[in-house]
Amino acid sequence: MYRFRPDKLRAAAAALGDITRGSIYRRSGISESSCYRILGGQSQPDVNSLLRLATTYGVPVESLMERVPDDESVPA
Repeated sequence: MYRFRPDKLRAAAAALGDITRGSIYRRSGISESSCYRILGGQSQPDVNSLLRLATTYGVPVESLMERVPDDESVPA
């Protein structure tokens, strides 16, 4: 199982001057509500959102994810 790393996205976004959730959703084009849930750790991004975020900030998808033990809880 894998978990999204919001801290890694924030670091990549900050490198381009995007330091707020609002600037991240505007630049990436994902919905505001999805961005807030994803960055708040309440949900995992779907494949399209994950690819859009990685592409927008020029980072590999793998750098935004981490493997977790199967018995560890991960938000849906």
